[in-house]
Amino acid sequence: MHNNMARRRPEDITRGKGCRRRHDQSPQRTLRKESPLTTNSGKVLEYLGLTIDYSVRGKVRFSMYKYVKKVVEDAPVDMGGITKTPAGSHLFMINPDCDKLPEKTAQMFHHIVAKLLYLCRRTRQDIQTAVAFLCTRVKNPDNDDYKKLSRVIQYLRDMLDITLTIEPGDHPNWWVDSLYAVHPDMRSHSGIIMMLGKGAMYSSSCKQKLNTKSSTEAELVGIDDAMGQVLWTRHFLVAQGEYVPTTTIYQDNKSTILLAENGRSSSSKRTRHLNVRYYFIMDQIKKGHVKVAFCPTQEMIADFFTKPLQGGLFVRMRSYLSTIQATKIVIYQHFPTGTNHLF
Repeated sequence: MHNNMARRRPEDITRGKGCRRRHDQSPQRTLRKESPLTTNSGKVLEYLGLTIDYSVRGKVRFSMYKYVKKVVEDAPVDMGGITKTPAGSHLFMINPDCDKLPEKTAQMFHHIVAKLLYLCRRTRQDIQTAVAFLCTRVKNPDNDDYKKLSRVIQYLRDMLDITLTIEPGDHPNWWVDSLYAVHPDMRSHSGIIMMLGKGAMYSSSCKQKLNTKSSTEAELVGIDDAMGQVLWTRHFLVAQGEYVPTTTIYQDNKSTILLAENGRSSSSKRTRHLNVRYYFIMDQIKKGHVKVAFCPTQEMIADFFTKPLQGGLFVRMRSYLSTIQATKIVIYQHFPTGTNHLF
């Protein structure tokens, strides 16, 4: 009797005997009826709007052409036109006096942003920075936010067929960057990318969860934001039987590197207030799991996920996501702990 009651939903209990017929159907029968299981085989597979192409040996191509096309076609008429970048340089700027969107338009705004979030986390990292900002605006969007969303749609209309091509290499490398105090509440923005050979295997563009007092602190928080995924990736590859050497995290702030390596001994009054959890990075360095190496700002590809780049710089960084081998992007000497110069 107890087991039967446990399987019944509260609303069924209140309905009484009239719901007994529904319980006669087994979960498996209901599942087969409403969502039939299908299998696919071959070199080109379709899954939830994603096309996975294994036709070329040693490479895998991910595309969502049909999904992108539908998003563009379903967009409102006033989002017409094309543009060469998904966001203007004023992406993070907010006008507090701008008129809010009507409720119906705001719901549509939220709906389109959700679709773009699904897209950018799978194949279209080129719009990830713009979408990351728009996600922070879905609760109370204004007319300026609507224009920024329109620009993303216009960019997708011009660049429908961009694909993500992965060509695995030997070991993962990470790039982490931060843009200091760029949000209206003075929080910074983190950009993270991981490559395992060619192509962006993982990327993230996100608003940091706490305020910092300097760009050095913001960079340190960015590394901490990436650390969970870094360690998970190491454990996953080890579970597959792969040898995983010390993972390199590239960073363009020398002070942040010293703080990550030396922890309290490199801290000052400006950084001493940081919570001790951020010295978790130093602990992982001592254990040999990760190392933080310098990368010049002009070669910091994670910069793509912290700010709305324009022109040729945007095109060059976008090409790194799928066409440039990670080991050829940056090979810089990791300077020893305690030194004040790199080379």
